[in-house]
Amino acid sequence: MSDLQNSKRTQHEPEMTRRYAERIGGTLLLEYLAVPGDRGDDQRPGAGRRLMDGIIVPDGKRQELSYKGKKSFPIEGLNVIVVQTKRGRLSLPLLGQALFSRLLVKQYCKTKHTRTVALCGRDDEVLHPLAKRYKIEVVVDKDAVPLRTRRKRARVRKQRSLRRS
Repeated sequence: MSDLQNSKRTQHEPEMTRRYAERIGGTLLLEYLAVPGDRGDDQRPGAGRRLMDGIIVPDGKRQELSYKGKKSFPIEGLNVIVVQTKRGRLSLPLLGQALFSRLLVKQYCKTKHTRTVALCGRDDEVLHPLAKRYKIEVVVDKDAVPLRTRRKRARVRKQRSLRRS
């Protein structure tokens, strides 16, 4: 997938994260750097950078802070909500991100209490109970812009090629 396709695909996710944070209140830390990896001030040799789509500090001042992956707001000893966002259906990759994000934030950021939210555009009746078992809250954003399915993309490409002929 090209960078352009990836940016188009993820441009809606920060908006979804903002809408959720607005409902919760507190401080939203967008694109929070939980593990700096082998670059930056607090280097972890042999580790990649780990960004969270959002960290919400419910007891914080109502504001949004965005560091775009740079050294950021300290959350040690705070109650936080880790948010991982995908605009499509609840999926295994999203659940994996949510689960491991919680573990990374607890280990490297030393938070007091960490809730985890998988924010998505559509629920999945098979995966939702598994998420509950692992204490991952699933939140469906009804205002999420739906992803085009492969079938729809193929149909659109076919229609375009027919118009050109």
